[in-house]
Amino acid sequence: QVQLVESGGGLVQAGGSLRLSCAASGRTFSDYTMGWFRQAAGKEHEFVTAISRSGGITYYVDSVKGRFTISRDNAKNTVYLQMNSLKPEDTAVYYCAAKFGPIATMRRASNEGPIGMDFWGKGTLVTVSS
Repeated sequence: QVQLVESGGGLVQAGGSLRLSCAASGRTFSDYTMGWFRQAAGKEHEFVTAISRSGGITYYVDSVKGRFTISRDNAKNTVYLQMNSLKPEDTAVYYCAAKFGPIATMRRASNEGPIGMDFWGKGTLVTVSS
């Protein structure tokens, strides 16, 4: 199976920034839509953002629009999440996910959380203090 490894989480003050990275193994990275979920303490997984196979289409949940930017580098098998103007409500474990095919396929399956994805990382903790 493909392995996804997240990094870049940490503790940051409200208004600050972090950049998360997700490194993927395998030879077919560019065949997958990539995305990020998050899970706050005591809550369900939330679908945050996704980027299409070639990087031309993106999706963001309303609560992060204008603050978060997803990008990918297919030559490096890596997807990134730039998070600016962080708020305490962004505190969560952030998970990288992969879904074979177009971005609509990931969006359609996103309500199932990890069960709906083809590959899923172990997560990186982001804590935003007030």
